[in-house]
Amino acid sequence: MRTMAAGEFKAKCLAVMDEVNSTGESVLVTKRGKPVARILPSEDRTLSECAESIFGSLRHMGVITGDIVSSEFTDEEWDEMFDEKWDRFEKGPTE
Repeated sequence: MRTMAAGEFKAKCLAVMDEVNSTGESVLVTKRGKPVARILPSEDRTLSECAESIFGSLRHMGVITGDIVSSEFTDEEWDEMFDEKWDRFEKGPTE
């Protein structure tokens, strides 16, 4: 692996990227002698393929088994449950 100072990399950035792409050898970029970045050759996969693999990876894991839009209660049942809830508060504390 080749090592290069950050200032030199800044001046030759495009040339270094082309070199890494053609040779497959990575370059370590240092700042004041400490490593700050590593330039690696790209994999054969494109960015869009990577995104598809992330977002589509769970597509076969879930199953819809019923109606997910409508409620299992009727409007009258909802009204009754709502009224029962507020009736408890209107009665006040038990004595």
